[in-house]
Amino acid sequence: MSPTPAHYDIIRRPVITEKATLASERGAVVFEVAMDATKPLIREAVEALFGVKVKAVNTVITKGKTKRFRGRPGVRADVKKAYVTLEEGHRIDVTTGLA
Repeated sequence: MSPTPAHYDIIRRPVITEKATLASERGAVVFEVAMDATKPLIREAVEALFGVKVKAVNTVITKGKTKRFRGRPGVRADVKKAYVTLEEGHRIDVTTGLA
C-alpha cells in the first residue's frame, strides 16, 4: 500500500518523551494524531507510511491545560496520541524523518 496525502494528515508527529521511550522498549511507538482519526485509519496510515505490521492501536486524548502568558490566561489545545504496538520483528526509528 502506498502512502497518500491523507496518511500524512492523520499522523502529525512522533512523541519523544520519557514515557514514550519506555513504551518503545515494549514494541510500541507513540504518535500525535489528528483529533478525528480513528483506530483503523491510524493503523492504515502507519502501515502505509512506515511499511510495518501493526498489532494494536490505543488512543488517548489529553485535555489542554490552562496556562498564563504575560499575565493573560490562555488554553493549550487538546492533543490526541496513539500508542501503536507493532508485530514481532517490526520496528520504527522515530529519530529519522519520513521518506
